[in-house]
Amino acid sequence: MNAPTLLLVLLMVGTLTVTAQPASSQKIGHADTDYIFSQLPEFKRIQSELQTFETQLQNQLKVKSSELETKYKAYQTMPPTTPDAIRADKESELTYLQENLQKFREEAVASIQKKQNDLVTPVFERISKSIKEVALENGYTYILNPRNGGGADMLLFSDDKYNVADLVLKKLGVIPKLP
Repeated sequence: MNAPTLLLVLLMVGTLTVTAQPASSQKIGHADTDYIFSQLPEFKRIQSELQTFETQLQNQLKVKSSELETKYKAYQTMPPTTPDAIRADKESELTYLQENLQKFREEAVASIQKKQNDLVTPVFERISKSIKEVALENGYTYILNPRNGGGADMLLFSDDKYNVADLVLKKLGVIPKLP
């Protein structure tokens, strides 16, 4: 074996030896917050409340859409001899109703999102608090969320003693500010 090949083999063996050694006694767990939420008694209540709210908004949307459709059909069936002033008035009314309908749709989407946040946020705060308590009681260093979809946090808990942010700042020549 030539010297460069021997050096490469020694480096690989050294790397394997270092990485094969056990890390400090850190425990890592995981908790699927969506699963936890779906098992809580308030899940069905929240789901039902959101569905009822959404149905109410959809019914209001149907009424507004029906009104616009009825007025549009009436406009289309106006005789050709209808004065321009009346025709312009009806067109203006149709434009107003169309804009009002679009505004209602946008507000309905925002309203549903707000209602969902208002109902779900306190539950997820309770779940987060419980995860932290379980982690501390059972000696976990990190708790991860295995299903990080929909913007959910991936890291649900971390032991602050493993936070290296201040060390990185010092390495960069920055003195960490106290919180």
